Amino acid sequence: MNKLEQLKQYSTIVADTGDIEAMRKYQPLDATTNPSLMLKASQLPQYQSLIDEACAYALSASKKQNPSNHDVPGLAAEKFATLIGREITQIIKGRVSTEVDAHLSFDTRATIEKARHLIRLYEVLGISSDRILIKIASTWEGIRAANVLEKEGIHCNLTLLFSLEQAQACADAGATLISPFVGRILDWHKAKSGKTDYAADEDPGVLSVRAIYNHYKSHGYKTIIMGASFRNTGEALAGCDRLTISPALLEALSNDTGTLECALRPGTNAAFPGSAIDEASFRWALNENEMAHDKLAEGIRLFARDQESLETMLAQKLANG
Repeated sequence: MNKLEQLKQYSTIVADTGDIEAMRKYQPLDATTNPSLMLKASQLPQYQSLIDEACAYALSASKKQNPSNHDVPGLAAEKFATLIGREITQIIKGRVSTEVDAHLSFDTRATIEKARHLIRLYEVLGISSDRILIKIASTWEGIRAANVLEKEGIHCNLTLLFSLEQAQACADAGATLISPFVGRILDWHKAKSGKTDYAADEDPGVLSVRAIYNHYKSHGYKTIIMGASFRNTGEALAGCDRLTISPALLEALSNDTGTLECALRPGTNAAFPGSAIDEASFRWALNENEMAHDKLAEGIRLFARDQESLETMLAQKLANG
């Protein structure tokens, strides 16, 4: 077996892409999207019919809902995301993650409302909520929104997660899944230290996910851990519940016939007590963790900017008819 086939024995593989052809090729169980991937997908010729459908929906909805002109591209962006999601559900057997607008990352009520709206859009397309994960940034407000949504049966993927405290709060909230960002943690440490290369067992991103994994498994938390944003093929986290991997890295794994060992197995040592974390403790811990604070804020900014770029493109499309 190649390494991709071996990795699938230990971890569930999730495609980190909006490229439907890549999913057909690698057959992951689940797929995850975000505003950056939606922006890339919107520029591909094969998705222009979905762009047209999204714009037509937005124009029709705007007449019924009477939103401001600024909101119409946002309606089109939401529709486009769910149309891409529908296409993906026809290929994979599992769930598609669709992200709430990052501009809402510090607004619990607006996040809840937007998540419900995305689920309704999927239902109109014939896709049931059990095929969808709503992606929300792991801010305190986002985690509180997930707590409400999970109780309603809307399952959530808490993303942009960089610390144990964020992971603890997500588990407390009953989140279905978390996405700790391995590669972005490594990026931060490289930039700060000037060190250009880390061995797998020294990679700060890998070590962060291992700590979260050990903590969750020690305390029996049901929240799924999905390592994300890899800068390498993710072998050092083989055994993690799920791994979301880009098409380029999936290709590298599929072309490698070497041996791959399981790196993570449930242990008995907790990173810190399994008691719930309150808001003040969460905010202080995030403030004290320079890397997690920086990367969470940066990730929200980058996703927001790509959302804005997508909506600008859609606004031009709407204006041109």
